[in-house]
Amino acid sequence: MASPSIILSAVARRLEGKVALITGGASGIGACTAKLFASHGARVVIADIQDEKGHALCDQVGSSIASYVHCDVTNESHISGAVDATVSKHGRLDIMFNNAGVIGSPTFRLLDSDKSNFEKVMAVNTMGSYLGTKHAARVMVPARRGSIIITASAASVEPGMTPVAYTCSKHAVVGIVRSAAAELGKFGVRVNCVSPYGLATPMGFKALGMEKEELEKAMEEKAVLRGVTLTVEDVAHAVVYLGSDESKYVSGLNLLVDGAFSVTNPSHGFL
Repeated sequence: MASPSIILSAVARRLEGKVALITGGASGIGACTAKLFASHGARVVIADIQDEKGHALCDQVGSSIASYVHCDVTNESHISGAVDATVSKHGRLDIMFNNAGVIGSPTFRLLDSDKSNFEKVMAVNTMGSYLGTKHAARVMVPARRGSIIITASAASVEPGMTPVAYTCSKHAVVGIVRSAAAELGKFGVRVNCVSPYGLATPMGFKALGMEKEELEKAMEEKAVLRGVTLTVEDVAHAVVYLGSDESKYVSGLNLLVDGAFSVTNPSHGFL
């Protein structure tokens, strides 16, 4: 029997030897996940359009562990290039975390919404996830292994809590996950998404025109689970689980990290 210290060591390094590519990895959930992946033994490639933040994060994590590539997820050549750069540098791609996303205009109501904003949100959140999934699968299928994860949202199951464009984009992400999981399973590739409740990230309070504390208070007032505040670390831990071998038979899942928000009556007054 293995000693407790050996068991604990194995648990602490849940992604040992794996290679991960994270879009939207320079800030928010992506940056937190990049650091957590690295702490669990993974080598990480951070893909983003925020070059300064991306390079700074690599310096913080360690240049031998993390590297950066400029990537606009709405541009297929950028996504394809990021995947190829990862495989060229590390010889493999085990985890693709399609995390890049935008909220867009804070306009909640359909009749007040704008077509150009809708197209932008769908392009980043949905098209970006589709392209990331497609090109990760391109290299994972021949290897017959891999975990693809997409950041969705509690809005993927509860409409009315976010602007219409964002809600639609996250519903579509779940469709990508389910379709890809069904198709890629025979090649040993898993596809899942993680759906957090509202988070006070820079993207969130900037898009909604709120201060961090103001947004946190608003989210806590509507929350079901009380006495605990959802953080980016909580979401990152869920992503680590989906990327690790602990979830080796989990595919097609929309993992809700929402404190039971989605199991109650949705009339919470967001609109």
